[in-house]
Amino acid sequence: MSESPMRWIAAGAAAQTGVLAALDLSVGLTAPAWAAGALYTLAGTAVLGWASRGRSLGPADAVTTVRAVLVGGVVALVAQGGPPWPLVALAAIALALDLVDGLVARRTGTASAFGARYDMEVDAFVLVVLGVHVAADLGPWVLLVGAFRYVFWAASVPWPWLAVPLPERRSRKAVAAVQGIALVAAAAPVVPAPAAAALVGSALAMLVWSFGRDVRWLLRRHRARGRGPAGTVQGLLRG
Repeated sequence: MSESPMRWIAAGAAAQTGVLAALDLSVGLTAPAWAAGALYTLAGTAVLGWASRGRSLGPADAVTTVRAVLVGGVVALVAQGGPPWPLVALAAIALALDLVDGLVARRTGTASAFGARYDMEVDAFVLVVLGVHVAADLGPWVLLVGAFRYVFWAASVPWPWLAVPLPERRSRKAVAAVQGIALVAAAAPVVPAPAAAALVGSALAMLVWSFGRDVRWLLRRHRARGRGPAGTVQGLLRG
């Protein structure tokens, strides 16, 4: 069952305000934390309203919206610098629900390109936010985990062949999941800094491998298409 996007957007904004208020009552939010949470809510509402215009949103999109609301709580806590356990809990739940929205979409027959993109953008942004938090302890190199997605997108502007849809690969999804798990673990105060650095470093190495493989496939496809139909077939078979 699909509904008007404005209804979901309004409900999401109200829920986001509720999450921030609950965090304020439980841990006490500072002015910068409130400002970051409010800015996230306004920006998210505007972007979602623009992207979903003319569309109906289904139950899977509602789950993704819940994830986005939880990420808003993480944004506020990162801006405050903690406390770590509420931050870890919200981030872990938001990442775990990534297993739910896809399942709901398939079970209800409401899977869509918009829903997949919405889900992907929430995934990408939570990695950025967690990366900012973990980088305060481990160093700025951690920011690369969240930056890869956006660097890849920016590169597709001068090189449109990078924007070609990629073939489905379970390994890509697994690598993406590992990034979130590693950053959540690194944010937990019980994990020593050397172990956290090793976890995030290993996750980053997997991400570099995954992106490198995709870029290689896209480059081969691009070059093969430039050689004509026969070259396209042969190039794709080799890729």
